[in-house]
Amino acid sequence: MLRPVEIEAYGLLLRPWEEDDAPEALRGLTDPDYLRWNPPAARPVEDIEGAIDFVRTRALGWRRGETASFAVLEDGVIRGHIGLNSIDPRTCGGRVGYWTLPEARGRRLASRALEACTRWAFRDLGLHRLELGHAVGNGPSCGVARRCGYAYEGTLRDALPDAGGGFHAVHLHARLATDPAPDVTDAPTANSTDA
Repeated sequence: MLRPVEIEAYGLLLRPWEEDDAPEALRGLTDPDYLRWNPPAARPVEDIEGAIDFVRTRALGWRRGETASFAVLEDGVIRGHIGLNSIDPRTCGGRVGYWTLPEARGRRLASRALEACTRWAFRDLGLHRLELGHAVGNGPSCGVARRCGYAYEGTLRDALPDAGGGFHAVHLHARLATDPAPDVTDAPTANSTDA
């Protein structure tokens, strides 16, 4: 079991999802940009019941010690999601993923959330390696990875199914606990591509 926690850092609050958050989860999981870059789910979220199931599944992940999923809040409002998945105490590793709501994009919210989650995973969970994969062509996600010190390690061919029945190649990034921590507090530029 993984004890749910709240993390405050970089002007954000990361906290476990709650059932009352289902409307915001539904907005994020049905957003066209989210659907463009993420593989179709076995049980796609299409309505409020599906969003409640998403929240309940995140809580189950905490109890099983497999995932740590957070709603990302700024100024008390949910702006996105960050998740630490596939937590493996044996290999001291895990995988991170994130999304932001459309109105929160361009403000480095994903970078700030990723850095807060990364530091927590290294410090409090004792993990050593975190991986991040994104579809090739998803420039904003690649920018988040680079900004947070996740080194590009290669391209995985046809590694991610897409909604049209084809596949995306995936850029694999990773960060080690021994890598230098970046400064994500700098303000975004006018042409920022951060999610």
